[in-house]
Amino acid sequence: MNRTETGLVNSPPRRWLQRTYEVPVLLRFGGRLLPGTRALEIGCGSGYGSQLILERFGADTVDAVDLDPTMICRAARRLARYGDRVRLAQGSATDLRAALDADDESYGAVFDFGIVHHIPDWRKATAEVARVIAPGGRFYFEEVTSHALARPAYQRLFDHPADDRFSAEQFLDELTRNGLVVLGSLTRIQGDYLLGAAAKPVSTGGER
Repeated sequence: MNRTETGLVNSPPRRWLQRTYEVPVLLRFGGRLLPGTRALEIGCGSGYGSQLILERFGADTVDAVDLDPTMICRAARRLARYGDRVRLAQGSATDLRAALDADDESYGAVFDFGIVHHIPDWRKATAEVARVIAPGGRFYFEEVTSHALARPAYQRLFDHPADDRFSAEQFLDELTRNGLVVLGSLTRIQGDYLLGAAAKPVSTGGER
């Protein structure tokens, strides 16, 4: 993110929107987490999303990763009150094993508060999300689509990868391709923004 977007996403109006609008929408689609849930936030920034994951979604613990070491330091200060309920790591959402030693199916929930559209290989990021979610676990997402990124205002103010960006439909299709079931979603402002939740099905198994 460039300086303009960093300032915007860490501003009081952005936190207000996340708290009063986005969180209720995501809870409506995905519900609160089960007691004891271990959650992950990709692209945690200054840590406000992780705070909401603990306080509003009911996670027991949160692992959070971000590429920017400055944001990790800011998140550490914000989240210090939660002690060992939070673990922070610098690294990429496309390689969570390297960043957090994240095994397959190791999280009951993963949260994406507008980070995947920043990642050049966004398909690899969604595949990593699907890999680490446990059966029955949830993926909560809030994303900016190619429709928004094509707007002149976005291109003037912000710095995003230009190639192979996703529409709302392409993002949802990629989740399905990776074995997740979309529980519900909605778009806002002519398809610019996508919010929703998906789940990894629980295998029924059984004898033949």
